[in-house]
Amino acid sequence: MNVAVKLIKNKVGLLRLAEELGNVFHACKLFGYSRDSFYRFKELYDEGGEAALQEISRKKPLVKNRIDPQIEEAVVSMAIDQPAYGQLRASNELKKQGIFISPAGVRCVWLRDDLETFKKRLKALEAKSGIEGTVLTEAQVIALERAKEEKTAHGEIETHHPGYLGAQDTYYVGTIKGVGRIYQQTFNDTYSKVAFAKLYDRKHALIAADMLNDRVLPFFEEYGVRLLRVLTDRGTEYCGAREHHEYELYLALEDIDHSKTKARSPQTNGICERFNRTVQDEFYAIAFRKKLYNSLEEMQTDLDTWMDDYNRNRTHTGKYCFGRTPLQTFEETLSLAKEKQLDDIPPAA
Repeated sequence: MNVAVKLIKNKVGLLRLAEELGNVFHACKLFGYSRDSFYRFKELYDEGGEAALQEISRKKPLVKNRIDPQIEEAVVSMAIDQPAYGQLRASNELKKQGIFISPAGVRCVWLRDDLETFKKRLKALEAKSGIEGTVLTEAQVIALERAKEEKTAHGEIETHHPGYLGAQDTYYVGTIKGVGRIYQQTFNDTYSKVAFAKLYDRKHALIAADMLNDRVLPFFEEYGVRLLRVLTDRGTEYCGAREHHEYELYLALEDIDHSKTKARSPQTNGICERFNRTVQDEFYAIAFRKKLYNSLEEMQTDLDTWMDDYNRNRTHTGKYCFGRTPLQTFEETLSLAKEKQLDDIPPAA
């Protein structure tokens, strides 16, 4: 006996018992129904017999509870334009535009429009790009789908203020037709989460040093703080004999300490690993679907634009950010770094 038949038998039993007892109250009490339900059942039974007593689904859309069509359109538009955003980040970014919708509301819109997963949102982006006439080469599609497995950092990195510890890593972006192999040098300030990224066509020690010299140290010098230590993996571009290794020599000349991850455990540089996943999902996965790149310089220009938005406008949920952007966190905690520098200055004789 299925559930629907059982429910009908209960309702019919309720009606017959009430008739035999001549008392609706006692019949309802025995069957566990209210008197309102009894009279509703009786009316249905009188009009259509037992078939009318089948359970009617209450899962009907309440149109009056639906969000405003303009808000729904904005949620769908953001899901396609920024497919890597989760429901919480999408809700926060929409609030910046004056559109207030909860993360759960964002999720409901995604479910209605078949956009609830990252892959589905990427597929929608591809469809939109196809309609607008953007054509992807086979090499670009292969490079896009070659995702690195996300690694989880074990334990917490010790960091006390901006400049206390920077994390550097080499990320293989892919091989693009007409451009060749592309490697990204990544640097993160582990306290504020301010990040830098520069593209190269190869990886070796001189390039790793160039990243620090061209992007990172000028930034810290602009704010009057020092970079004290750098954490890297044990790749050949970072490790070697100091006298013959450009990266090690550069760190020694700049008086920067060098820490290395545990052997065969690159996930211990988890901050860089997580940022690499973010830049893959939020920049490369989208950029390669929208545009055909013919040079490394052209790609670097777009990456720089995205990096500026990441540091200045994208709120971060890191331990010391508390929902601020990386640059806000850096600027508002500079006093911690400068106090430390003062503490390091030896007293006058």
